[in-house]
Amino acid sequence: MTPLAARIEDALPQTQCTRCGYPDCAGYAQAIASGEAGINQCPPGGAEGIARLAALTGRPALPLDPQFGTEGPRFMAVIDENWCIGCTLCLDACPTDAIAGVNKRMHTVIEAHCTGCELCIPVCPVDCIALEPVAPALTGWEAWSGTQASHARQRYGVHNARLERRPHAKTRTAADAPVAAAVPPDDAAARKRAVIEAALAKARQRTPQATKP
Repeated sequence: MTPLAARIEDALPQTQCTRCGYPDCAGYAQAIASGEAGINQCPPGGAEGIARLAALTGRPALPLDPQFGTEGPRFMAVIDENWCIGCTLCLDACPTDAIAGVNKRMHTVIEAHCTGCELCIPVCPVDCIALEPVAPALTGWEAWSGTQASHARQRYGVHNARLERRPHAKTRTAADAPVAAAVPPDDAAARKRAVIEAALAKARQRTPQATKP
């Protein structure tokens, strides 16, 4: 990474949400430094983030490009305990290992580690994960802090190191970014069938009082 790319990465919120079109904040920083990407592609950073990047790159501060999303409040993922089947798909999708759980056991989100990246949402086969605003009145960097960004960056490094220790580990690339967390493993069909069967079995065991609204 070039010195400029490193400074740009330091100015990013480190949510690792991929909404910028790149696999992570480091990839986006490198793309900006090389002139491949604009400085207005990071919704979590919002207008203040764009101003920071403009100061670093000397480029004009433009409005956030709507094709990458809109600036808004920070959200936290919350798992419905009644519907979680313990499939573990969200564990690998979470870039900061903010979800704790084991196979076939209910999972939970550790609030201090969640960046609100939303990457756990599309991989959940039973739609038991919802997003709740942390501070509805605050957006962009007003809803986030440098301390939280540093923490998320450290957690993301640990997450990647864990995945790389696995056999056949796949490194995310820029081409993967739009569907980074939703890309299934090679045995996706078999795993999905198993997950659905487990979900149906769990649903059959529920009493009418536990029916999801």
